[in-house]
Amino acid sequence: MDHSPGFLKLVAEAKKHVNEISVAEARAKLAINSKVVLLDVREDHEWAAGHAAEAVHLGKGVFERDLEKLYPDSDTEIILYCGGGFRSALTCDAAQKMGYRKVHSLIGGYKGMVAAGWPMQTSG
Repeated sequence: MDHSPGFLKLVAEAKKHVNEISVAEARAKLAINSKVVLLDVREDHEWAAGHAAEAVHLGKGVFERDLEKLYPDSDTEIILYCGGGFRSALTCDAAQKMGYRKVHSLIGGYKGMVAAGWPMQTSG
């Protein structure tokens, strides 16, 4: 995907402040603790086309508005993913600014998960 310079600048700044984790680290966290949330922040049409089987959907467009409704405990551990790891860095940064302390951005996002053989499903 061809990203604009301004977008890439925002992402680079966010990545300085967020914890990025690998697909392997995400798998390990989810295996160890059933309370860890895997959150897909992509657009509705991306979610419908395919997403991680155990993921919850909260698109970036409504993320800040609805995060506290879904997860009022700011100590909830959340792994955020998008298509390639850019939008998840931005939403991870926003979650931290909202007081969430255990949020992670998944390196490589959905594309990295598919490449690693993560179980996926579609929504009709």
